[in-house]
Amino acid sequence: MSAARRRRPQPRRQRGTGQGAQTARRQAPPPSPLRLFWVPLALTLGLLLVSFVPRIQANVGLTRSLWAAVVGLLVWQVALFARLRGTAEDRSFHTILRPQHYLQASVQVAVFVYWGYFWRPVYDHAWLLVAQLLFAYVFDMLLSWSRRDNYVLGCGPFPIIFSTNLFLWFRDDWFYLQFLMLAAGFMGKEFVRWQRDGRSTHIFNPSAFSLGLFSLVLIATSTTDLTWGLDIATTLTLAPRIYLFLFLIGLVVMYCFSITLVAGSAAIVLFGASALYSAVTGVPYFIDSEIPSAVFLGLHLLVTDPSTSPRTPLGKTLFGVLYGLGVFVLYSVLSAIGVPTFYDKLLSVPLLNLSVQWIDRLVRSLQDSAVVTRWSPDWTPARANLVHMTVWILFFGTMTAIGATDGRHRGDTVPFWEQACGEHRLQACDRLIQIESNYCGDNAGWACNELGRHYTEGTIVTAAPERALGYFSRACEVRFQAGCVNLLDQEHLSRADPRVLDLRLLLREAGRNLLEMPEPEVYARACDHGWRFACDGRTP
Repeated sequence: MSAARRRRPQPRRQRGTGQGAQTARRQAPPPSPLRLFWVPLALTLGLLLVSFVPRIQANVGLTRSLWAAVVGLLVWQVALFARLRGTAEDRSFHTILRPQHYLQASVQVAVFVYWGYFWRPVYDHAWLLVAQLLFAYVFDMLLSWSRRDNYVLGCGPFPIIFSTNLFLWFRDDWFYLQFLMLAAGFMGKEFVRWQRDGRSTHIFNPSAFSLGLFSLVLIATSTTDLTWGLDIATTLTLAPRIYLFLFLIGLVVMYCFSITLVAGSAAIVLFGASALYSAVTGVPYFIDSEIPSAVFLGLHLLVTDPSTSPRTPLGKTLFGVLYGLGVFVLYSVLSAIGVPTFYDKLLSVPLLNLSVQWIDRLVRSLQDSAVVTRWSPDWTPARANLVHMTVWILFFGTMTAIGATDGRHRGDTVPFWEQACGEHRLQACDRLIQIESNYCGDNAGWACNELGRHYTEGTIVTAAPERALGYFSRACEVRFQAGCVNLLDQEHLSRADPRVLDLRLLLREAGRNLLEMPEPEVYARACDHGWRFACDGRTP
């Protein structure tokens, strides 16, 4: 009875069940869209802190450029938060570290370190690289979150920023344009896409897209002087053995990502076309090299992006051949219209990216032919790449042996161009004027006096008396006596052999000025370059 009267235990109600819990759950606020917004906010504040570094504070325009970038990113974050506020939408990211990103970035850093050791502005640019990386991560993250709920966090922005800055950066007063250029690259990657192999992918190499686009703007507006572009293209050779250095680090990229056929075929085409031109005209196609150092850098670290280039061996070969031909043709076109020729390697890549699907279709049609099938070796991709690398190593070794890389090139010698101009060889006089202008810019009094003479006589260049007086004045300012004489009397032009100070500039072979070289060695080098007075042992 007592047991019967005992109340039966009621089942324990589970937490979170029942109508009350369901009502509470319906009334719970949606997940906060700010859950990960602290990441872009922290990076933006980091960019603000960088703006107070003394290197950046030293220039008002540069400081304002960073502040404008900070304000723009903050406004975007506020606008995106306002759009998501009160909604169930959330934003997230997941981390993927791709080897093609961090390995390529490591190689690019190696170039900056080696090159910057011999050209100080590269090291001075380091804080600006940090600023661009912070901007790039925030911009890319916000752009992704504005279009979808997830962002892939990795090392992707690093090679884009480094690749862009290896070829072009704006001067401090105009640095806000650098941020716009980077933004254009990321927007091109996000919006300019096509279907390839059944999936949506970006058409253009992001850095090449922004470089090509801004190169066209700079050319159209004649504002190249707003950038360091020309200095970047011409100072790589200040680093000793730069071709060998680029070749060695390029082997790392070739081995890891099988881009040997792209870089190798481009180099072979450029070298072959230059050699053919030289054989026909008697003068080099490029002034002081068979393949300019900046182009050599480009065919290793700009045109070889695996995502925007063909993937088959034949397609990679055609891609590289077209890049070599494009650079070769653009060099002449740009020179003919009076545009700095360093744009040749930048304008080619976006056009090639657009041709990838056409190359893929051509390769598929060729692979169906019996001839291609018969002569295609049955190698694994890894073995094929090792064979291609072996051929590339042998080819580069041959170039080095004949003096087509880091050795002295005949185009380095002023007497060669004087003789070629006297023989009326193709474009030789234009090249002579260009070379003497470069050396006059280095304060070589002899070169300034020669330019004044050319613009007075009007034989190899259109006469310009006022311009001639400017060159004579500059020669006199650096105490070249003949320039002072010509400044007083333009009817009886005076000439003189280069002084030892001039020779230290004229004999640098696109490298560093020979300020520390002993005087006897300077004259021996001048004799080797064709300066006859130096061979006679006379001093000017």
